[in-house]
Amino acid sequence: MSSLDHNAMEEDEVVITTNQLAAPPATTAEEAKPEFGPLSAKELQEKRKEFRRIRVPPHRFSPLKKDWLKIYSPIVEHLQLQIRMNPKSRMIEIRTCEETEDVGSVQKAADFVRAYCLGFTVEDSLALLRMDDLFLDSFEIKDIKTLNGDHLSRAIGRLAGKDGKTKYTIENATKTRIVLADSKIHILGTFQNIKIAKNAISNLVMGSPPGKIYANLRIIASRMKGRF
Repeated sequence: MSSLDHNAMEEDEVVITTNQLAAPPATTAEEAKPEFGPLSAKELQEKRKEFRRIRVPPHRFSPLKKDWLKIYSPIVEHLQLQIRMNPKSRMIEIRTCEETEDVGSVQKAADFVRAYCLGFTVEDSLALLRMDDLFLDSFEIKDIKTLNGDHLSRAIGRLAGKDGKTKYTIENATKTRIVLADSKIHILGTFQNIKIAKNAISNLVMGSPPGKIYANLRIIASRMKGRF
């Protein structure tokens, strides 16, 4: 081997020191996670606008015109939403706007209007805007027991009671609000209270005497008072 080749091999040699052999410092899982700042409500709305439509039943159209100001004010002033009533399609339309702070408020407003259209008063429906743990539940008497003709009419009468006594008793004992719309039943309240009211209604439809239902409701009411 010539001296030129020997010098070329020496130039190609790479010297590795102990510092270069040391492993790079390990990064923890928290340091490796990217950090993203929270998006504001306005930034979310710039990407998409929330929109809801609620159909108004024919029998609730006239009361809606009368109570429109009571429905309009909390949605526009407190929730910062836009609302309008379309007389041709008989629909109430709700959507977010630039002033809307909470994107979820559009669903609250839709539940509020839907409760009113089902037959609840404005005052009872407003509770859906003020409280987060209230729900609406709807079912038919036929879901409990198949009844037709006079048997169905008698079942509806048993649920209402004389001058609405039975319905008011169930409402006061379970802290709910109930609307009897023909064979449909709508209940407004918390999840647990709706369950208790549905059990009482189901027992009445199945034929239990009202006196027995009242006794059970008194026991339930005393237990609920003891919890709070």
